[in-house]
Amino acid sequence: MGLWGLATGRDGLAGDRSAWGASVSYPNDPWQASASYRRIGDGFDPSLGFVPRRAVEIVTGGGELRLGTPLPGVRDAVFQLHGRLVRDSLRRRESYVVFSAPFYLAFESGAGLEFNVVPYGERLVEPFPIAPDVTIPPGSYDWIRYRLEGTLASKRKVSGRLTWWFGDFYDGRLTELSGALVPRPTAAIALELTAVRNTGSLPGGRVSQDLVGARVQVNLWANLTFNSLVQYDNQSRILGANSRLRWQFHPLGELFVVYNRNREREAGRWRFASEQLLTKVQYAFRL
Repeated sequence: MGLWGLATGRDGLAGDRSAWGASVSYPNDPWQASASYRRIGDGFDPSLGFVPRRAVEIVTGGGELRLGTPLPGVRDAVFQLHGRLVRDSLRRRESYVVFSAPFYLAFESGAGLEFNVVPYGERLVEPFPIAPDVTIPPGSYDWIRYRLEGTLASKRKVSGRLTWWFGDFYDGRLTELSGALVPRPTAAIALELTAVRNTGSLPGGRVSQDLVGARVQVNLWANLTFNSLVQYDNQSRILGANSRLRWQFHPLGELFVVYNRNREREAGRWRFASEQLLTKVQYAFRL
């Protein structure tokens, strides 16, 4: 069980400048359960940190039950139910989501098969653009989405994931198909290829979005690693690359070198968009 509270006192703030919350969890087997409550005032604005929403109450809760199964090759059958409700300062609903897993099968090999039913709710107070030419008008919306996902064991030389979301989306329909392929040629090198495709139809128009990416991780030594991510989507038409070198030169010290570069496709040609080089050194002193 936990209880926390925060308050801001910077000049210029008005309204309720406090935030507080409480939580309780029961992390056991086969049952797991948890619940939390957070209240964030309309004037809560710390100089450091990140506040997702102000003037809201956020309630979360859920549980999980793991059951053994006599099915050959299946280690566990898991049932899940989690929910999140957000209300404004007048206790009017802003949004909610209920994530349920009627079944999730965990196989002895490390693979998994899962089916989910996820109701959503949202109250929009202003137009919500989801594509360059598609905007959802203000109003209250309730819809249900479904997910079917299969995963391969991460211990294998080649693992992966295939996910299919389908069902309603606000006042229309949306289908999302995503996949990941993770080959590991050696213990020091890991690759990941990902792709996501969204297609849908709403009263405001049709939606079509594609995202592809590739990631490589190289463990040069135990204290020196290199990561690089390249990604492109057809909405922004930006090809972005993020590369990071991490060197742990001391048990208490680390050096990071990060390089970002973006190129934009315009009129059938690639042009330079942005470039950034960052370095960071951190060291912990023991007193």
